[in-house]
Amino acid sequence: MPDATTQRKGPLAGIRVLELGGIGPVPFCSMMLSDMGADVLRLARIEPSDSGVAMDAKFNLLHRGRATVAIDLKKPGADAAVLALVTSADALLEGFRPGVAERLRLGPAECLAANPRLVYGRLTGWGQDGPLAQEPGHDINYIAISGALHSIGARGGGPVPPLNLLGDFGGGAMYLAFGVACALLESKVSGQGQVVDTAMIDGAASLMTAMYGMHAAGVWTNERGTNRLDTGAPWYNVYETSDGRHVSIGANEPRFYRNLLDSLGMDGQDLPHQQDRQSWPAMQARFAAIFKTRTRDDWVRLLQDQEVCFAPVLSMDEAPLHPQNLARGNFVDVDGIVQPAPAPRFSRTPARITPVSGLDQDEDSTLRTWGVDVRDIAAWRELGIIQ
Repeated sequence: MPDATTQRKGPLAGIRVLELGGIGPVPFCSMMLSDMGADVLRLARIEPSDSGVAMDAKFNLLHRGRATVAIDLKKPGADAAVLALVTSADALLEGFRPGVAERLRLGPAECLAANPRLVYGRLTGWGQDGPLAQEPGHDINYIAISGALHSIGARGGGPVPPLNLLGDFGGGAMYLAFGVACALLESKVSGQGQVVDTAMIDGAASLMTAMYGMHAAGVWTNERGTNRLDTGAPWYNVYETSDGRHVSIGANEPRFYRNLLDSLGMDGQDLPHQQDRQSWPAMQARFAAIFKTRTRDDWVRLLQDQEVCFAPVLSMDEAPLHPQNLARGNFVDVDGIVQPAPAPRFSRTPARITPVSGLDQDEDSTLRTWGVDVRDIAAWRELGIIQ
């Protein structure tokens, strides 16, 4: 497995991003930008996080690739300290509840006054306005009102939360990264900054665009586990094998479905049409019985090269060792910690990874590279603004 600590200039090299530290989606967005070469400075809270996750800081991979300075934003003068850093930044990221940044005197008005070219990226769950704007929430709540959570699950069962991938990371962090990148491009032309208002409910709804289209066309129902992509179709599903493991089948297209039937020894039998929804439960039961006759690895050997849209379901321990992931370098070892590599890939300006940085690096040196005078650093420390 390759070591990915080599410093390379990615496509965002030269871009400076200031992150007002939080948990979850904003750090994920910052990680993405840092992986792509941006110089990200994370301003961490001095008080401990109430995330409920206790582990050594080196394992918090969302903090990889950037320097961290602890700051108390509630101290008098902290706003002036942050605004001094804002003058050197191309973008700022914050994930506070609506109104918090403004109360800290670090809202868009103050930051854009300090740096008119700044891209001010903000991320919330419910959005900056609306009746739920001030309510607390998490990924599971945001995807609940987008129609996404209701749509995920097996027939006859309840909704199944897809980890926190859909709201926090997909609908939140990635849309924030996309929005910031778009605004940075526009800023290079106009010379003006702007606010990127990202909400997880917005992103989660956007990710459901294709399903809403199919629902409007009458080919996607509200009943879970009855549609072609939600375990309703026998040819797009996960099946248990004889050793208690699982395989995935995605034979959507007719030719792949024919190949699947042939590989399962069902070709030539009197079978219903692939799109006959009434037959799906019975066909699913037949497929389940067949897949239970062999181990997962037996099915790999039998189906891997048969063009049936097949893959074994791997654990997080197994995934980094799969030949395709090894060939692509999809996982890397950084300081002894196996982790996903940056994505996507660039032909001329490859992405980079640097290890997770704790609070023990040379903060003075970091702040000086951001244009802060040594006398200001000393004053901030004396005032308790930074540790």
